[in-house]
Amino acid sequence: MDISKRTLVKTVSLSLAAIITLGVKSGIYYSRTAAAEQALNYSYYRAIEDLSQSADSISTTLEKELYAGSPTMYSKLSAQLLNQASSAKASLSQLPIEKLGLENTYKFLSQVGDFSQAMGAKLARGEELSDKEYKNLQSLFEYSSSLRDAMWELEGKAQRGDLTLYSSDNESLEKLGDANGFKDFENSFDNYPKLIYDGPFSDNIMEKEPLMLKGKAEVSQDKALEKCILTLGISTKDVPNISEEYGKMPSYRFYDDNGYLDCAVTKQGGIVSYFLKNKRVNYCDITNEEALSYAEDYLESIGITDMESTYYEVYDNVCTINFAYLDGKVLMYTDLIKVQVSMADGEIVGYDARGYIVNHRKRTLPGGVISAKRASEEVSPVLEIKGTRLCYIPTDGKNEVLCHEFSCVSRSGREVLVYINALTAHEENILMLTTTESGTLTV
Repeated sequence: MDISKRTLVKTVSLSLAAIITLGVKSGIYYSRTAAAEQALNYSYYRAIEDLSQSADSISTTLEKELYAGSPTMYSKLSAQLLNQASSAKASLSQLPIEKLGLENTYKFLSQVGDFSQAMGAKLARGEELSDKEYKNLQSLFEYSSSLRDAMWELEGKAQRGDLTLYSSDNESLEKLGDANGFKDFENSFDNYPKLIYDGPFSDNIMEKEPLMLKGKAEVSQDKALEKCILTLGISTKDVPNISEEYGKMPSYRFYDDNGYLDCAVTKQGGIVSYFLKNKRVNYCDITNEEALSYAEDYLESIGITDMESTYYEVYDNVCTINFAYLDGKVLMYTDLIKVQVSMADGEIVGYDARGYIVNHRKRTLPGGVISAKRASEEVSPVLEIKGTRLCYIPTDGKNEVLCHEFSCVSRSGREVLVYINALTAHEENILMLTTTESGTLTV
């Protein structure tokens, strides 16, 4: 009897101890969870504050661009805008973009600086912006103003404690996003202009599934960082900041605090899609031909072969060379890589392979290709044909078309490229070559 009582008391004591222990552990766990939630929400609030400030700066700079009267001022403003947009994207990347449905916002921030840079390059070549391009700038300014207002409103909610971005009670982030007004700005993109221009964030690139990445395994952030530092020849401490890029080409982005180094590596396949060493090159000590040789050697060193240089431009002592993939005798203008070379010493200071990653694949020529002789009948009689070859050119949408490219000369001596559809004999495009000391470009 006594033994039974002692056993019962011992059992009850152990049970009470277990319950108390569980209670204490639960309390500790709850406290830690609450602290973690608080820390996460604080990081979100900080990101919103930084994003608000960047959106404010973007709106101001875009308005100044609309009033800029010289290529020099526009170029200065576009450089500022690129840095501001980059900062905004870094802040936005701290938020749960996919769960909150902020893809349009991210696309806008990707395009605004990139489009401005493309327009600045056009003005620097002595060209004028078209009415459509000015309308696009006006639209970007209006959207930037909306983003600025929306972000400051969210920042105000955060200051008042009315904003919740994370909760452990299984309430979905999608509902939280709706409640906090994120969707209002996202849904305003119904009339957003389609931006087709010479840049990596052009809609005809951003909206396509990258063909090179299909079936590729996803790499870790550490592996991506390793690829970055090997490609740039730097150390980990040189790129202390890490964010993510979304859209059709999800990537890890590595950059420093001063806007000098910037590199993106695709999550699928671990491919360097672009990098930039934003350094000032103060003098020119190599020739254009030497710059081309440096660029060709660099592509070969990273295993990219069968590329042909097409056009190049020297601006601020940096030579930007466009390379297109050559498949036998067919040139793929869609599979594009840009390499930037310092004219001071031949250093590779910029690289952009996003067009190549999006479009590159092995093609098989379709049946029914018309002869170059038949296609030449569609070329204007005022042009003298000097040469021809097959090529793929991009359309204004997401597609490409096989063409006969005719290199021609007008009666005034103007060099002209005419593109005739190799299947239908339809005249697809006409480009005029402009050759100066600064390079060879098409308009």
